[in-house]
Amino acid sequence: MSAEDEERRAKLCEVITLIEGRERFRREEIQFLCREAQPAFVTKVLNQLYKEGVLERDDSTGETCYVWRDTKFESEYWIERQIVGDQVTQLPIDERPRERLLEVGAAELKTSELLAILIRSGRKGESAVQSGKRLAQRFNDRLKDLPQFSPQELKAISSAVSETAYCQIMAGIELGRRVARSLQEHAPRPKINSTASAIEYCRQHFERLASEAMQEEFHIVTLDTKLQPIQSHQITIGTLDASLVHPREVFKQAIRDSAAAILLVHNHPSGDPTPSRQDREITDRLKRVGEIMGIQVIDHIIVAKECVVSLAEM
Repeated sequence: MSAEDEERRAKLCEVITLIEGRERFRREEIQFLCREAQPAFVTKVLNQLYKEGVLERDDSTGETCYVWRDTKFESEYWIERQIVGDQVTQLPIDERPRERLLEVGAAELKTSELLAILIRSGRKGESAVQSGKRLAQRFNDRLKDLPQFSPQELKAISSAVSETAYCQIMAGIELGRRVARSLQEHAPRPKINSTASAIEYCRQHFERLASEAMQEEFHIVTLDTKLQPIQSHQITIGTLDASLVHPREVFKQAIRDSAAAILLVHNHPSGDPTPSRQDREITDRLKRVGEIMGIQVIDHIIVAKECVVSLAEM
């Protein structure tokens, strides 16, 4: 490493060490405390951390302060990236995402590394690795939201997300979904013969309704004589009421599947799974029709972000 790089590393370490020990700080405060780094260098470092989403600015007290946004900030790794540069080819071989995937397998890679592989190539001033880290920081514990973002929205987060990179990310997400669905389809079919098994089935198979759906959706799961799932059917989308959930549409799908029983499922986008009066009325109505047709309604499950509830249990 050159003397220039050593000097730059020392300045970076000084600034990072000072700000890591503070939950909230002003730029002028750090500039005053630094001995090696000049004020302009401090400003540049803080601006870079802000640009990457590691820090955010807070003006609530009348003066501009910085606060940490990313609690998983890896200071040594970040400093190394500033010294090495933007290009993936400049990284040590054991830190390049594709090489690491071939060496240790995809399951061992961080989310940022998987995204970097999909992004593939960076742009001036931002490598694929940096772009992957920025997206991973942005979505952090909300990775499920990533498929909902448009090309323009992802590009606003990282300039390296070109149209091609966006297509590769979305194709990777969809392929993962299809692989997961295929694994589920070839797994031994569960029996929905209790409240607990109905709740667990819906928790696994209707996770999208609980976490992503913006409107109420009403589905049914058709079951055979052993109470094993045959197929899922979406009946309606929109505010749930008796006029929308018509027995004709519900039992038409059950008859087509030669079902012996059905499981009713719908979501509460509000996050509160408490059954409403309409939910109970719809359940009672469909149960009565099912008795006439010889198709049992075994339960009505409501899925929400916080939990899953069974009307039969309640």
